[in-house]
Amino acid sequence: MSTTGIRVMIVDDHEVVREGLRTLLSRHSDLVVVGEAATTKEAIDVAARAKPDVIVMDVRLPDGSGVEACRTIREARPETKVIMLTSYADDEALFASIVAGAAGYLLKQTRGQAVIDAIATVAAGGSLLDPEVTGKVLERVRRGGEEADPAFASLTDQERKVLEQLAEGKTNREIGELLFLSEKTVKNYVSRILDKLGLARRAEAAAYMAKRRPRY
Repeated sequence: MSTTGIRVMIVDDHEVVREGLRTLLSRHSDLVVVGEAATTKEAIDVAARAKPDVIVMDVRLPDGSGVEACRTIREARPETKVIMLTSYADDEALFASIVAGAAGYLLKQTRGQAVIDAIATVAAGGSLLDPEVTGKVLERVRRGGEEADPAFASLTDQERKVLEQLAEGKTNREIGELLFLSEKTVKNYVSRILDKLGLARRAEAAAYMAKRRPRY
């Protein structure tokens, strides 16, 4: 950490949010704003140059996900701490943020002093995650090794069951009979699964699961 203060970077596509945070931080002599960004690409580029101690990062950005930016930035410079900022509570976004290496997660409705305290906490090596949240994440990691595959982590329990049967080469009708679902419902599940995993065909899903199985 810089001896002249905590170096902070702000990432949000709304100028009024960035301005508000910048004004808030400027009131504290131990905080120094070293960069701002409005997109995922810009966030990664500015972070590489500015080398902030802490980044306050919006979860949703116009050209991608703040979660992906968080992952990329921390892979390049693990000492940078990232606090994800969002307008509403979202368990999936929370999980993905933690998996990506974020040190915390705040709602935009959070009071100003709480943001200041959060920055100081993570800059000192602390975490904003309470034990209950950490426990949920560890349970999900235990169930499927999601820490290495956030796409798989986004699947619901039912989607995973369908994917398992899909990987066995079963037809939609056969899967429906096993899971007590209509053939149309299975078809909808398959479409959502392929979309979440970024795959185009059932055969690709089978290959995807074949690669995962040795880690089970």
